[in-house]
Amino acid sequence: MAINNTITEDHPSDDSVQVFSDADDSRSPTMTDFSHTSADSDVFKSTQTFKPTESPALRDRLHELYSDNITAKILRTAVTNNGKYECREADFWTCGFFPGSIYAVLERLIKYPKSASIGIDSSIVIQKLRELGKTWSDPIHPMGARTDTHDMSFIIQPSMRPLWELFHDKRALTTIITAAESLYTRYNDKVGAIRSWDQLTQKGVNITSMDQDFLVIIDSMCNLDLLYYAAAHTGRVELFNAATRHAHKLLRTHLRHETGEFSKRKGYNGPLFSTFHVTNFNPMTGKLKEARTGQGYAKDSTWARGQAWGILGYSQTYQWTGDTEFLIAACGLAEYFLLRLELSPSCVERPVTVASDLETQGRTCGRFVPLWDFDAPVDEANPLRDSSAGVIAANGMLVLAQTLISRGEHTQGRRYLDAALLLVEDALEFSLADEKASIVIRGQEVLVKDVRPRATFEAILKNATANHNASDHRRYWDHGLVYGDYYLIEFGNQLLRMGLV
Repeated sequence: MAINNTITEDHPSDDSVQVFSDADDSRSPTMTDFSHTSADSDVFKSTQTFKPTESPALRDRLHELYSDNITAKILRTAVTNNGKYECREADFWTCGFFPGSIYAVLERLIKYPKSASIGIDSSIVIQKLRELGKTWSDPIHPMGARTDTHDMSFIIQPSMRPLWELFHDKRALTTIITAAESLYTRYNDKVGAIRSWDQLTQKGVNITSMDQDFLVIIDSMCNLDLLYYAAAHTGRVELFNAATRHAHKLLRTHLRHETGEFSKRKGYNGPLFSTFHVTNFNPMTGKLKEARTGQGYAKDSTWARGQAWGILGYSQTYQWTGDTEFLIAACGLAEYFLLRLELSPSCVERPVTVASDLETQGRTCGRFVPLWDFDAPVDEANPLRDSSAGVIAANGMLVLAQTLISRGEHTQGRRYLDAALLLVEDALEFSLADEKASIVIRGQEVLVKDVRPRATFEAILKNATANHNASDHRRYWDHGLVYGDYYLIEFGNQLLRMGLV
């Protein structure tokens, strides 16, 4: 059983390589020469000092991130689907996230028992989650042999990595390596990239030829982690090289170097980048044919979740390679994301209303819960969001923070740590479902109940949008998303790993 995503080039040696350009598009990029930016560049020298603010402890600010509501909802969904989640086909690309959430909660309870807020003997819950984790992860193992999709990291890693790292399950590691080898079959040396989609069919769009077309999406950056991980465990250099060539290729085809109104953000001296969602190459020549969107508003708009995938993917890729080009890209993507949040219209905010809480008077929330596409028209009465984009971007910025601090760039690292925390704090305040759940133990039985009777919403976060492209045949908006919840839980775990909470 799978939980649906909804509820209701080689680094070019030839300097003539061109970034995609459309003469009629004023926002088209010019070529960015990443290769001449050194590790000592002023890109990483922030001109603004970010100091820790006088505020409550992180654990207090993010208390909902560690509440039993999260464990309760994961438990309930693992047992029954009578709430708002919709099931999709078992091989849908999101199928790995829910078992991943089970293991993310397990990691908390096993490695960081003090983080649990369930107020009971956690061993009972751990045993139940291990049983459910096996039920949900066992069907993932055969997925490792799939060569019909690029989403192998999304499908495999959320459950298989913790199975290997927490429980030393050798079968899980074998599945990870098999999946990486399967993903590698989609690599095209002429293009210097991994094929993402086999086809793209929408109203007026019919890209289906495997001989003439080669579709690559920005989301693919987050599947490279699988190749690097498997390469590190096997010594398979070709996996590492394919991932790195893919990342270099997308620098020049999916990233738009902003030169206009969105080209500068206070406190940062480097370039800012927006993203194309989809590009199509000629698989025989490697030449770029066109750029467009699949899930965003328009071909040259910036789809918020695509931008978030880029932040996380390039942050992870820098960690594996140490290539400064990828660090520059990750920072520029993050700065653009934050700038667009800051410049969103005032209608994205709403007053914080908590009964008898004087500290909330005059405060607002929602500015840092992203609009679904930064360039789409905004309904001022009900701005359409994508909360998943915010928490995915936050995970990427947390990786950036660790990376920069390890380089001695403490001010810039703190900049992204603060930004990541702000994104998640705002998501919890604005998008956390009011319909909460709690755990009840009866003997050795683990039960889940609604905090408010008959007020049930399976997802942890609301306000997500899977796909609102007007030309697509299947559109979903303003709902919960299984991967939004997964990345929210993972963010909390990463703070625990960093010793910050």
